[in-house]
Amino acid sequence: MSWYRPSDVGYAVRAQLTGLGAAARLFGRMLASFGPALRRGRLVVDQVHFLGNHSLAIITVSGLFVGFVLGLQGYYTLQRYGSSEALGLLVALSLVRELGPVVTALLFAGRAGTSLTAEIGLMKAGEQLTAMEMMAVDPVQRVLAPRFWGGVFAMPLLAAVFSAVGILGGWAVGVLLIGIDAGGFWSQMQGGVDVFKDVGNGIVKSMVFGVTVTFVALWEGYTCQPTPEGVSRATTRTVVVASLAVLGLDFVLTAMMFSI
Repeated sequence: MSWYRPSDVGYAVRAQLTGLGAAARLFGRMLASFGPALRRGRLVVDQVHFLGNHSLAIITVSGLFVGFVLGLQGYYTLQRYGSSEALGLLVALSLVRELGPVVTALLFAGRAGTSLTAEIGLMKAGEQLTAMEMMAVDPVQRVLAPRFWGGVFAMPLLAAVFSAVGILGGWAVGVLLIGIDAGGFWSQMQGGVDVFKDVGNGIVKSMVFGVTVTFVALWEGYTCQPTPEGVSRATTRTVVVASLAVLGLDFVLTAMMFSI
């Protein structure tokens, strides 16, 4: 006895393609809303404050402890080769290139992404989005677009804070706790970190991750079932899909940026 029918497979494939097409159309509308969103700058600023300021505590604390761990592990590894003075360079490159954008995006998905999904999902369940459409107000332009661009602008700022606090954490462990020369710590970092290749690529990564996480969160909330169970499932999907997308995009971007 067959466990499935060919028609079921065809229906599932068509449903997935339909969902991808709808997501692509919504993403195009988000990108096209850049100009109108700037004209309503107050809405975008409010969302940057909501998404960034409310995520600042977890970003700062996480960056500090990541810097502590990098300082300890980096020192133990570099000491074997007599290169402990390069600890500052190791910490800075690890944070600016990889850990800063990636860990910030994962934390952003867990903190701000779930908040966006729940907010939009509850607005849909409460028929607020439908009420806007009946009043000839486009909910995409009025509700989704400011949150999208707020997340895109907030992510690089949070990644910069994460990397800066992480470097200070590595300095505290390496210089204050272990006793590495402070001049060597900072000079190695200043001489080895390139502004455009390292810092610039890290900023590009964080912006791409901001677009990805914010859009996934808004899409899940906008298309969820208007029930409490549907909102809870959409919130869970936001964390899973956004985290996997960030890790996959990190591999692709790293291969493109640092392969030469």
